[in-house]
Amino acid sequence: MSTDKPIPQHVAIIMDGNGRWAKQRGLDRSEGHIAGVESIRTTLKAALRHGVRQLTFYAFSTENWGRPQAEVEALMELLCRSIINETPELKKQGVRVQIIGERSRFSERVQYYLAQIEQETAASEKLTMVLALNYSSRDELRRAMQQIGREVAEGHLQPEAIDEQTIAAHLDTAGMPDPDLVIRTSGEQRLSNFLMWQSAYAEFYFPEVLWPDFSEEEFARALEVYAKRDRRFGLVK
Repeated sequence: MSTDKPIPQHVAIIMDGNGRWAKQRGLDRSEGHIAGVESIRTTLKAALRHGVRQLTFYAFSTENWGRPQAEVEALMELLCRSIINETPELKKQGVRVQIIGERSRFSERVQYYLAQIEQETAASEKLTMVLALNYSSRDELRRAMQQIGREVAEGHLQPEAIDEQTIAAHLDTAGMPDPDLVIRTSGEQRLSNFLMWQSAYAEFYFPEVLWPDFSEEEFARALEVYAKRDRRFGLVK
Protein backbone atom coordinates (compact mmCIF):
# COMPACT_ATOMS: atom_id res chain seq x y z
CA MET A 1 0.00 0.00 0.00
CA SER A 2 1.51 3.32 -1.08
CA THR A 3 1.50 5.97 1.65
CA ASP A 4 3.63 8.85 2.92
CA LYS A 5 2.78 8.02 6.53
CA PRO A 6 5.19 5.91 8.56
CA ILE A 7 3.98 2.32 8.77
CA PRO A 8 5.06 0.11 11.66
CA GLN A 9 6.93 -2.85 10.27
CA HIS A 10 6.19 -4.99 13.32
CA VAL A 11 2.88 -4.79 15.17
CA ALA A 12 2.44 -6.90 18.31
CA ILE A 13 -1.05 -7.49 19.68
CA ILE A 14 -2.33 -8.57 23.09
CA MET A 15 -5.73 -10.01 22.19
CA ASP A 16 -7.69 -9.14 25.33
CA GLY A 17 -11.42 -9.37 25.93
CA ASN A 18 -12.58 -12.69 24.48
CA GLY A 19 -14.06 -13.84 27.78
CA ARG A 20 -15.82 -10.55 28.47
CA TRP A 21 -17.19 -10.48 24.93
CA ALA A 22 -18.73 -13.92 25.46
CA LYS A 23 -20.06 -13.06 28.93
CA GLN A 24 -21.80 -9.94 27.62
CA ARG A 25 -23.69 -12.19 25.19
CA GLY A 26 -24.49 -14.95 27.65
CA LEU A 27 -22.13 -17.34 25.86
CA ASP A 28 -19.49 -19.78 27.04
CA ARG A 29 -15.96 -18.31 27.16
CA SER A 30 -14.91 -20.69 24.39
CA GLU A 31 -17.28 -18.87 22.03
CA GLY A 32 -15.29 -15.71 22.65
CA HIS A 33 -12.10 -17.44 21.63
CA ILE A 34 -13.75 -18.76 18.46
CA ALA A 35 -14.90 -15.23 17.61
CA GLY A 36 -11.38 -14.01 18.30
CA VAL A 37 -10.00 -16.21 15.51
CA GLU A 38 -12.05 -14.23 13.01
CA SER A 39 -10.45 -11.04 14.32
CA ILE A 40 -7.03 -12.56 13.67
CA ARG A 41 -8.07 -13.18 10.05
CA THR A 42 -9.37 -9.63 9.77
CA THR A 43 -6.23 -8.09 11.26
CA LEU A 44 -3.98 -10.21 9.06
CA LYS A 45 -5.73 -9.01 5.91
CA ALA A 46 -5.53 -5.40 7.06
CA ALA A 47 -1.82 -5.74 7.87
CA LEU A 48 -1.11 -7.17 4.43
CA ARG A 49 -2.98 -4.32 2.78
CA HIS A 50 -1.12 -1.65 4.78
CA GLY A 51 2.33 -3.15 4.21
CA VAL A 52 3.06 -4.35 7.75
CA ARG A 53 5.80 -6.98 7.60
CA GLN A 54 5.31 -8.78 10.92
CA LEU A 55 2.35 -9.42 13.22
CA THR A 56 2.86 -11.02 16.60
CA PHE A 57 -0.19 -12.31 18.50
CA TYR A 58 -0.08 -13.08 22.22
CA ALA A 59 -2.16 -16.24 21.88
CA PHE A 60 -1.47 -18.22 25.07
CA SER A 61 0.66 -17.15 28.03
CA THR A 62 2.42 -19.35 30.57
CA GLU A 63 -0.10 -18.05 33.11
CA ASN A 64 -3.05 -19.24 30.99
CA TRP A 65 -2.46 -22.82 32.17
CA GLY A 66 -4.12 -21.69 35.40
CA ARG A 67 -7.47 -21.22 33.65
CA PRO A 68 -10.21 -23.86 34.05
CA GLN A 69 -9.17 -27.13 32.42
CA ALA A 70 -12.18 -27.18 30.11
CA GLU A 71 -11.24 -23.75 28.74
CA VAL A 72 -7.61 -24.76 28.22
CA GLU A 73 -8.66 -27.94 26.42
CA ALA A 74 -11.05 -25.95 24.22
CA LEU A 75 -8.25 -23.52 23.38
CA MET A 76 -5.92 -26.36 22.40
CA GLU A 77 -8.59 -27.93 20.20
CA LEU A 78 -9.30 -24.54 18.60
CA LEU A 79 -5.58 -24.06 17.97
CA CYS A 80 -5.22 -27.41 16.19
CA ARG A 81 -8.38 -26.91 14.17
CA SER A 82 -7.37 -23.41 13.15
CA ILE A 83 -3.95 -24.58 11.99
CA ILE A 84 -5.53 -27.26 9.81
CA ASN A 85 -8.11 -24.90 8.36
CA GLU A 86 -5.98 -21.78 7.92
CA THR A 87 -2.72 -23.15 6.51
CA PRO A 88 -3.81 -23.24 2.83
CA GLU A 89 -5.07 -19.66 2.92
CA LEU A 90 -1.97 -18.42 4.75
CA LYS A 91 0.25 -19.97 2.09
CA LYS A 92 -1.90 -18.37 -0.61
CA GLN A 93 -1.55 -14.96 1.06
CA GLY A 94 2.23 -15.30 1.39
CA VAL A 95 2.17 -15.48 5.19
CA ARG A 96 4.92 -17.26 7.08
CA VAL A 97 4.06 -18.56 10.56
CA GLN A 98 6.58 -18.76 13.38
CA ILE A 99 6.05 -19.86 16.97
CA ILE A 100 7.70 -18.37 20.05
CA GLY A 101 7.41 -19.69 23.59
CA GLU A 102 8.20 -22.99 25.29
CA ARG A 103 6.25 -25.53 23.24
CA SER A 104 7.47 -28.64 25.09
CA ARG A 105 4.60 -28.38 27.59
CA PHE A 106 2.03 -28.86 24.83
CA SER A 107 0.77 -32.31 23.92
CA GLU A 108 2.52 -34.19 21.12
CA ARG A 109 -0.51 -33.55 18.91
CA VAL A 110 -0.32 -29.79 19.40
CA GLN A 111 3.46 -29.79 18.89
CA TYR A 112 3.00 -31.72 15.65
CA TYR A 113 0.58 -29.16 14.24
CA LEU A 114 2.78 -26.25 15.31
CA ALA A 115 5.76 -27.76 13.51
CA GLN A 116 3.58 -28.52 10.50
CA ILE A 117 2.34 -24.96 9.98
CA GLU A 118 5.88 -23.58 10.39
CA GLN A 119 7.20 -26.02 7.80
CA GLU A 120 4.39 -25.54 5.30
CA THR A 121 4.59 -21.74 5.36
CA ALA A 122 8.39 -21.42 5.64
CA ALA A 123 8.80 -20.21 2.05
CA SER A 124 6.27 -17.38 2.37
CA GLU A 125 7.79 -13.90 2.37
CA LYS A 126 5.05 -11.27 2.29
CA LEU A 127 4.35 -11.16 6.02
CA THR A 128 5.47 -13.09 9.09
CA MET A 129 2.78 -14.00 11.61
CA VAL A 130 4.25 -14.91 14.99
CA LEU A 131 2.16 -16.80 17.53
CA ALA A 132 3.30 -16.46 21.14
CA LEU A 133 2.25 -19.75 22.74
CA ASN A 134 3.07 -20.79 26.29
CA TYR A 135 5.05 -17.58 26.26
CA SER A 136 5.98 -14.99 28.85
CA SER A 137 8.85 -12.52 28.85
CA ARG A 138 10.15 -13.60 32.24
CA ASP A 139 10.20 -17.24 31.19
CA GLU A 140 11.87 -16.29 27.90
CA LEU A 141 14.56 -14.33 29.74
CA ARG A 142 15.04 -17.16 32.24
CA ARG A 143 15.64 -19.64 29.44
CA ALA A 144 17.96 -17.20 27.65
CA MET A 145 20.01 -16.61 30.81
CA GLN A 146 20.29 -20.35 31.40
CA GLN A 147 21.65 -20.86 27.89
CA ILE A 148 24.09 -17.97 28.23
CA GLY A 149 25.20 -19.40 31.59
CA ARG A 150 25.85 -22.77 29.99
CA GLU A 151 27.95 -21.15 27.26
CA VAL A 152 29.98 -19.27 29.87
CA ALA A 153 30.47 -22.44 31.93
CA GLU A 154 31.65 -24.33 28.85
CA GLY A 155 34.12 -21.59 28.00
CA HIS A 156 32.40 -20.55 24.76
CA LEU A 157 31.50 -17.08 26.05
CA GLN A 158 33.30 -14.63 28.30
CA PRO A 159 31.09 -12.82 30.86
CA GLU A 160 32.49 -9.41 29.88
CA ALA A 161 31.50 -10.11 26.26
CA ILE A 162 27.79 -10.31 27.16
CA ASP A 163 25.99 -7.28 25.77
CA GLU A 164 22.46 -6.43 24.60
CA GLN A 165 23.06 -8.17 21.28
CA THR A 166 24.12 -11.34 23.08
CA ILE A 167 20.92 -11.38 25.11
CA ALA A 168 18.73 -10.60 22.09
CA ALA A 169 20.34 -13.45 20.16
CA HIS A 170 19.28 -15.92 22.86
CA LEU A 171 15.64 -14.83 23.03
CA ASP A 172 12.79 -16.60 21.25
CA THR A 173 12.61 -13.62 18.91
CA ALA A 174 16.24 -13.85 17.75
CA GLY A 175 16.50 -12.50 14.22
CA MET A 176 13.13 -10.75 14.39
CA PRO A 177 12.68 -6.96 14.46
CA ASP A 178 11.52 -5.40 17.72
CA PRO A 179 7.88 -4.29 17.69
CA ASP A 180 7.24 -0.74 16.55
CA LEU A 181 3.67 -0.75 17.84
CA VAL A 182 2.04 -2.78 20.62
CA ILE A 183 -1.76 -2.91 20.69
CA ARG A 184 -3.77 -4.20 23.65
CA THR A 185 -7.52 -4.37 23.21
CA SER A 186 -10.27 -4.09 25.85
CA GLY A 187 -8.95 -0.90 27.45
CA GLU A 188 -6.48 -2.60 29.79
CA GLN A 189 -3.12 -0.80 29.84
CA ARG A 190 -0.38 -3.26 30.74
CA LEU A 191 2.01 -5.62 28.97
CA SER A 192 1.13 -8.72 31.01
CA ASN A 193 4.56 -10.28 30.59
CA PHE A 194 4.61 -9.85 26.80
CA LEU A 195 7.75 -8.91 24.81
CA MET A 196 9.05 -6.75 27.66
CA TRP A 197 12.67 -6.72 26.46
CA GLN A 198 11.69 -6.22 22.81
CA SER A 199 9.17 -3.44 23.51
CA ALA A 200 11.65 -1.07 25.16
CA TYR A 201 11.04 1.61 22.51
CA ALA A 202 7.69 0.49 21.08
CA GLU A 203 4.71 2.78 20.83
CA PHE A 204 1.58 1.63 22.70
CA TYR A 205 -2.08 1.84 21.77
CA PHE A 206 -4.93 0.77 24.06
CA PRO A 207 -8.34 0.78 22.33
CA GLU A 208 -11.45 0.09 24.42
CA VAL A 209 -12.82 -2.43 21.92
CA LEU A 210 -12.86 -6.10 22.93
CA TRP A 211 -10.75 -8.35 20.72
CA PRO A 212 -13.62 -10.16 18.90
CA ASP A 213 -14.86 -6.71 17.80
CA PHE A 214 -11.47 -5.54 16.56
CA SER A 215 -12.04 -4.56 12.92
CA GLU A 216 -10.06 -3.40 9.91
CA GLU A 217 -11.16 0.13 10.81
CA GLU A 218 -9.77 -0.30 14.32
CA PHE A 219 -6.46 -1.50 12.91
CA ALA A 220 -6.31 1.47 10.54
CA ARG A 221 -7.04 3.78 13.47
CA ALA A 222 -4.11 2.28 15.38
CA LEU A 223 -1.84 2.97 12.40
CA GLU A 224 -3.11 6.55 12.26
CA VAL A 225 -2.25 7.05 15.92
CA TYR A 226 1.18 5.51 15.37
CA ALA A 227 1.87 7.80 12.40
CA LYS A 228 1.38 10.85 14.65
CA ARG A 229 3.87 9.69 17.29
CA ASP A 230 7.34 11.22 17.42
CA ARG A 231 9.72 8.32 17.93
CA ARG A 232 13.07 9.55 19.31
CA PHE A 233 14.53 6.35 20.83
CA GLY A 234 15.97 8.35 23.72
CA LEU A 235 17.58 10.93 21.43
CA VAL A 236 16.86 14.62 20.87
CA LYS A 237 15.58 15.65 17.44
